[in-house]
Amino acid sequence: MYPIWEVPNLTAGIILAVIATFHILPSHLSTSAMWFNVYIETKAYKEDKPELLEFIRKYSLLLLVFAYVTGSLSGIGIWYAATVANPRGISGLIHNYVWGWATEWVFFIIEVTGILMVVIVGILAFMLSPGKWIETGNFFDGFFNKTYWSQLLVRTTLMFAIAAVYAIAAAARLKNEEVRKFIIKTASKWGLAGLLLGGTAFFWYLKTIPAAGQELIQTFAPQGLKTGIIASFVLLLFYFIYANLKPLTIRLVTAVLAIAVLFAGIWSTERMREIIRKPYVISQYMYSNQIIGNDIASKNVTSETNLINQKGILAVSPFVPEPLRVVNDANMIEAGKLIARIECLSCHTLDKSGLRPMPQMVERRGFTDAEEMKVFLEGLDGYAYMPPFMGKKKKKNALANYLVSLNR
Repeated sequence: MYPIWEVPNLTAGIILAVIATFHILPSHLSTSAMWFNVYIETKAYKEDKPELLEFIRKYSLLLLVFAYVTGSLSGIGIWYAATVANPRGISGLIHNYVWGWATEWVFFIIEVTGILMVVIVGILAFMLSPGKWIETGNFFDGFFNKTYWSQLLVRTTLMFAIAAVYAIAAAARLKNEEVRKFIIKTASKWGLAGLLLGGTAFFWYLKTIPAAGQELIQTFAPQGLKTGIIASFVLLLFYFIYANLKPLTIRLVTAVLAIAVLFAGIWSTERMREIIRKPYVISQYMYSNQIIGNDIASKNVTSETNLINQKGILAVSPFVPEPLRVVNDANMIEAGKLIARIECLSCHTLDKSGLRPMPQMVERRGFTDAEEMKVFLEGLDGYAYMPPFMGKKKKKNALANYLVSLNR
């Protein structure tokens, strides 16, 4: 593991999630909006309606600045955040899909014109359901996995809903009422079609999720995320219907609110996708704390769990200060904190507030005794949502003492 990226009150994963959720808007917009522009521009020339070109100019400027500039910058942000948050996870993906990513970078124009995010979806779906790759290590066994086609269809169809939301926002600023009415009504139809097709595909996607993921949705997924997905879908559905019936009443502020609802829906969906992958970053291969949990014989990869359980996490992690490699009474608390950072920080914070704060968990359960805490930690082994604790008894004792110290 590399030096740990600790984000106060949040987690590195949440920072990555915010950037990635934002990135979906410009990246998906750049693909689907091009086709909307082609349709409007073709109509303008075929029917001799040059007034429609005013919309094309405004929408193209939006695409140029928002999709291609901020989209590119947020894409770089994803790579940076993912690399510092989970370097071993990114390393595992690059080693398996370096040529896939190279294909996307070189032939990105084909993806834009073909409206299919065929490469990146394969990699994202692989992280959830690697399929036969676990046994074979074959590129295509992992790429065309169980959730690939359903997720590809969801993203492809929902792209048109994203394009429609932004098209309405661009059209809301047009002065020509006839053009504004035509664009908003047309965009609302595209949005309705994309939303309904995407919603149908989403049910198919849910059925393709592995059984472990299905169980996590039922047991651990926050109700707020489920509500966010449903509420955003319903609100956008009514928004498109209303825009089609009353196009001239749509104002820029209304369109901006629709974009906010769209973002909330994407956030809820992406967070749900992260949850159903737990406790792994790459399912059945690497835990969210970057520890390799299973043998992948075809790739000559060996599970690290036995080694860590024999020697301890501080002994095998490369960037641990030498005075902390061996736990003793003098460094017990400091060593325990480092263990918490290595094994727990990918999902928890060590602050008293924020996302899944460990001090709050200790305080809520009233732990004041290290032995009690050790029993609790042992009870978490096999817990579906978390990686098992890895390390020798002395390391677990150090972690227990550190956690109890948070409640003193």
